[in-house]
Amino acid sequence: MIPVAAVTPGITAAITSNTAPHMAPTADAPGAVALLFPGQGAQTVGMLGDWCDGHPAAAALFERAADILGYDLAAICRTGPAERLNATSVSQPAILVTSLAALEVLRGRDPDLVGRASITAGLSLGEYTALVFAGAIDFDSAVRLVDVRGRAMQECAGKRNADGGTAGGMVAVLGMDRDRLTELCGQCREGDVLEVANVLCPGNIVVSGTDSACRRLEAAALAAGAMKCVRLEVAGAFHTVLMREAVERLTAALAGTAIRPPRIPVVSNVDARPHADPDEIRGLLARQVCGVVEWHESMAYLLANGVRTMCEVGPGRVLRGLLKRIDRSVACSGMPE
Repeated sequence: MIPVAAVTPGITAAITSNTAPHMAPTADAPGAVALLFPGQGAQTVGMLGDWCDGHPAAAALFERAADILGYDLAAICRTGPAERLNATSVSQPAILVTSLAALEVLRGRDPDLVGRASITAGLSLGEYTALVFAGAIDFDSAVRLVDVRGRAMQECAGKRNADGGTAGGMVAVLGMDRDRLTELCGQCREGDVLEVANVLCPGNIVVSGTDSACRRLEAAALAAGAMKCVRLEVAGAFHTVLMREAVERLTAALAGTAIRPPRIPVVSNVDARPHADPDEIRGLLARQVCGVVEWHESMAYLLANGVRTMCEVGPGRVLRGLLKRIDRSVACSGMPE
């Protein structure tokens, strides 16, 4: 096994420097910087583009990931096929490694920005990337955890289909507030699973559940005044109890993984707060699979604690778009741009 320290000096520096105090920026520290990391759904064939070429540290991450995963992740990210990249078992490690490769490129281009980052967050899967940046989980362990997470979630959805059930789905509801949408979920559930899954920003909330319940919710939401309902291209009803078997597998993997106190705060998706205790972090990562992703509240936490500059590091522009709906006055760049 090639030690990650031998091939990823930038990442190694980030994941071994745990001497900084664990404290969030405050309103007394205006201009604080946060790095944000995307989650599943941000992947696209060709997402490495030209920005990854000529950066040995970034290339080394993909080489190391290939050793761990047993397949050429970089090739899938570059040329697909899309069906392979979009599979939950592949897209999750792909986004993790692509985001960390982008971080290495950003570290070379703007070391001051990376060095000033005093807090971080990631959307669902992206929380693992944030934990690597914060030094809580090393690169090898993160790849293995995300591999287990992605495979378990995909197999959990597939098992329901094999048993004659339904893998379920997710629907983004635009133009409706959380209280009203929660009420509609209760009305449309009818004994099935149907829950608010991702609270992304004002007027953009994702619900998740069985296929029949999602169809009922779509009709009810549009009738109740929602602007639009968009069915997401996912394998199952993520962030609901339908993923509980995946939680069991992930919990076992987390128990065998070394986790350290983060060197900077990492805002949890579950409660929109940072946590320093490794056992708490393990528990929250397990709960995240079936729990609500509180992204809007996570961004509110950053803003309330003095963050005025953010950078989305990884594929896509989803997080920048959400931030504009939350607070347009906050500067948010991206890598890649």
